Amino acid sequence: MTASNGRVGAVTRRPLLRRLLRPVVAFAAVVAAGVAGFSTLGGVGVVDALFWLLDPTSIELHFRAHDGPATLVKSYAIVVLSGLVVTGLWTGETVFSAAFGGRIREELGYMHVEQRIDELDGHVIICGYGTFGKTIANRLRARGRDVVIVERQESQYQRALDDGTLALTGDARRENTLSDAGVGRAATVVGAIDDTSANVQIAVTASQLAPTVEIVVRAGDEMDEALARRVGADEVVVPEVVSGERVCEGL
Repeated sequence: MTASNGRVGAVTRRPLLRRLLRPVVAFAAVVAAGVAGFSTLGGVGVVDALFWLLDPTSIELHFRAHDGPATLVKSYAIVVLSGLVVTGLWTGETVFSAAFGGRIREELGYMHVEQRIDELDGHVIICGYGTFGKTIANRLRARGRDVVIVERQESQYQRALDDGTLALTGDARRENTLSDAGVGRAATVVGAIDDTSANVQIAVTASQLAPTVEIVVRAGDEMDEALARRVGADEVVVPEVVSGERVCEGL
């Protein structure tokens, strides 16, 4: 996956940019349709067609000096200009509601997090911010390690941000999500979700994107260890086994 594809994926996952993308694309489509239609119906070049969009009165001046379907072109111009007005208002309404709804500040926060992640090197990516993932994150941060959380659930994602941890929202099993988290520069990827199958899929994706990254997988029981190691996990942790061993150490 290329960096540009990853960025496009990141854009389309953001609520504000996804909302803004629709009216902007619609506006651009109307402009393209207007230029193509004017060029075809009026027999003019692209520059003249663009000028007709900016100054519709020039259509009248053109057909005073040239023969052609003036009425048809004028009717088409009305349709195109109506489309430009509608899509322009749609874009303005989206920006206006975002500005007064706090979404722009939220979007700037996303951009700041992404910028900080892009500057990291040798960090640890923790997929899942439940009790297991949060415990690992807190211990690593206490040691001064850089940590990036990838969390699919909105509530857990917000909790990670509230805890002051760099976090991304998305499915860690997907290539674009791990790429956004900087897997190519990371030292370790931890599959900390309470789902062995999901953690195994994370291990597969991470090993494909970054063959040298260390992969730690949380497993439900010891029977899953062989499978996890076979798909690329360097270490497999079974929380229940670890907890039992610690209890025995204290007896």
